[in-house]
Amino acid sequence: MIRLVFFSILLALAARAADSAPRMLLLDGTVAGRTIVVVGERGAIFRSADNALTWQAAVSRETATLTGVAFAPDGTHGWAVGHDALILTTSDAGRTWQKQWQGESLADSFLDVLALDAQRVIAVGAYGLCLASTDGGKSWARRKVLDEDYHFNRLSRGPTGTLYLAGEHGTLLRSTDSGATWGRIPAAYDGSFYGIVPLAAHTLLAHGLRGHVFRSVDDGATWTLVATPQPVLLATAIQLKSNVVLFGGHARAVLLSRDHGTTVTAWNTSLTTAVAELLEIPDGRILALGEAGATLLPPPR
Repeated sequence: MIRLVFFSILLALAARAADSAPRMLLLDGTVAGRTIVVVGERGAIFRSADNALTWQAAVSRETATLTGVAFAPDGTHGWAVGHDALILTTSDAGRTWQKQWQGESLADSFLDVLALDAQRVIAVGAYGLCLASTDGGKSWARRKVLDEDYHFNRLSRGPTGTLYLAGEHGTLLRSTDSGATWGRIPAAYDGSFYGIVPLAAHTLLAHGLRGHVFRSVDDGATWTLVATPQPVLLATAIQLKSNVVLFGGHARAVLLSRDHGTTVTAWNTSLTTAVAELLEIPDGRILALGEAGATLLPPPR
């Protein structure tokens, strides 16, 4: 009875739109069609259909911290992953969420998820954790990607369909068969990477600890170190529709490149806390997610 009452309260709260952006730790987000969906601590899921002017809390029974969210191209089917070996799913564009899979060991943590379409989904995380589904999440299969149990931090997909996976200890991987198999990409250093940004068919940017950014024009065969103004962890990067590249990370750092990553400079913003994710929302503005919740920034000029 107590659980039913608690869930009823959640439903009532979720039905009300917030006047301002959520102010809690947010770790990831995505744009599904014209809807923004963000996730974070204590199972928080928020969505906005009006370019972050108002927000609604989505309905979910789970309280584990959520670290990644992704939607299929249809904008309706989505998945969120996080701590406690948890995978959630939605089939109504993020309004409601249900637990779809949970591992036996709650010590396992997912760190990212990628939806290739409404049927094929890949989730990765700490200590080499990798699960894949080919039936929309009805079943999940564990995949052994590396012999070493390194953390996998972020998945990305290039313009030709190639998948990239970035992790600790210099881990950079590539898949040309939708994640069925992975091959190593030679890395320029052995520190942690937090993402690979495919700018074009063969041009890649890899970012990681202490301001490290590397650029490749031969799909990762060779890398060039790019000078950056701050030696801080760069947790995320995004290529805007204008082809400007933004990096975000610790110490409220936001960096910018206007030449496809050849040079990188600081971008002064109003942020005062760390950034976990950057999104370009439908109206062209930038949404920064992190310790301060969701913060809107003007597009770089």
